[in-house]
Amino acid sequence: MPGTPRPTFRPRLLSPRQWPAWVGIGIIWLIARLPYRALMGLGHLLGSLVQRVRSPRRKVAATNVALCFPELPAQEQARLVDANLHDIGLMMMEFALGWMGSDRALRRVPVTIEGMEHLQAARMQGKGVLLVGGHFSHLELCARLVSQHMRIAGMYRQMDSAVFEYCVLRSRLDYADAMFDKDDIRGTVKYLRSGGTLWYAPDQDMRSKDNAFVPFFGVTAATITATHHLARLSKAVVIPFFHRRLPEARGYALRLGAPLADFPSGDAVADTARINRCIEAMVREAPEQYLWVHKRFKTRPEGEPPIY
Repeated sequence: MPGTPRPTFRPRLLSPRQWPAWVGIGIIWLIARLPYRALMGLGHLLGSLVQRVRSPRRKVAATNVALCFPELPAQEQARLVDANLHDIGLMMMEFALGWMGSDRALRRVPVTIEGMEHLQAARMQGKGVLLVGGHFSHLELCARLVSQHMRIAGMYRQMDSAVFEYCVLRSRLDYADAMFDKDDIRGTVKYLRSGGTLWYAPDQDMRSKDNAFVPFFGVTAATITATHHLARLSKAVVIPFFHRRLPEARGYALRLGAPLADFPSGDAVADTARINRCIEAMVREAPEQYLWVHKRFKTRPEGEPPIY
């Protein structure tokens, strides 16, 4: 199987400079042992604290919301920003459960999945599948939840902490078919050509040379064109992957949309804009759960002033 190999333990991971990271891993592991409702309750409590802390990220979220939802009155925009910051507390709990939760714990999380027939049809044709989603607070947990029903792989960016990279990558490889470094295009294409299913989120400002400036909520955004190129090189089907958290700890609603017709086209920029429109539709279903604290519009076209 292509992809990043399972990491091996090295003695340098026990050096004193790594001890704080191990403490963090221990806390995450303990949190992941909590029952789902208790975990969500703790997330709400933490989210209430996050709302009250002064942070530059509040300004980033407020700027993004104002740009993407100019039709909302200022009061509604402020409410959305507050809800989004509160969501960060839940996000931390969901990352803990997605990374360190047991299979038994994950089976107890309420989840519904629609659209599996689209995946089955692609597999019957012997085609790989690109599940295209967005950076929502629960993306890691929902990837783990959907992996209980289908074998998937993912693309990831290596973590700065050697301890977290070791622990999280091992955890991901326990449930994923494979994990591919964001720069491992060859391995990713090979996996898709073999009929694999890859979860992929192309909605962050990667500051890559392969960006195209296309609209996102009507705002010009530097967007990676990799979805077009992966589909072109692998002949994979592109399926939008919607997921949202339900209120009152009622779990998650996951939905596989119909495959994108006539994708890829011969125009990488047009295809990239089309993917952004898909992600916009996902965001509109649960706007408070999107990662608005990310500087989505940091890279600007030449001559344009900075946004942040």
